Amino acid sequence: MGWALARSGGNPGGLGINSQMGEKPAANRPAPHFTASSLDGTPISTRSFQGKIIMLDFWSSWCPPCRIEARTLSHVYREYSDKPVEFIGIAIWDNDEDILKFVQEFNILYPNAVDAEGRIALEYGVSGIPEKFFIDGSGILRKRFVGPMSPGALRSILDEMLANEGQEQPSNS
Repeated sequence: MGWALARSGGNPGGLGINSQMGEKPAANRPAPHFTASSLDGTPISTRSFQGKIIMLDFWSSWCPPCRIEARTLSHVYREYSDKPVEFIGIAIWDNDEDILKFVQEFNILYPNAVDAEGRIALEYGVSGIPEKFFIDGSGILRKRFVGPMSPGALRSILDEMLANEGQEQPSNS
């Protein structure tokens, strides 16, 4: 991995801004667990949100589509605050100062962590940013969305997942 980081300028896999957008097939497999430090140093772990739907967003402050989408994510997060839904932001290949400015600028209240080396992104198979993964309450990776989402598309996925919680879900891989 060290060789890949050095060879790619700190960007293994040649990740960049997504050019092919929309919903992509999800693995319908257990989502990789991780623990990372939040912006205030508090640990964020996918295990601590067991029983909740997780929207996991990979982003960077320098990414124009991420900036376009930030207000949507922040707004929809507030709308779903009384439901068993949690958003987690993962800032990749960014610096702490710019990440904090981004979170403050867009009034992002959900937990965000820094994945400076891109290890979490690699575990999830992120192909570019922004990219979102939707994990059900049992910890199964159900949906993947590449590129920025509209409020309607985000609500649609969350509502569908909430309606399906507790029901056997078919594989769509």
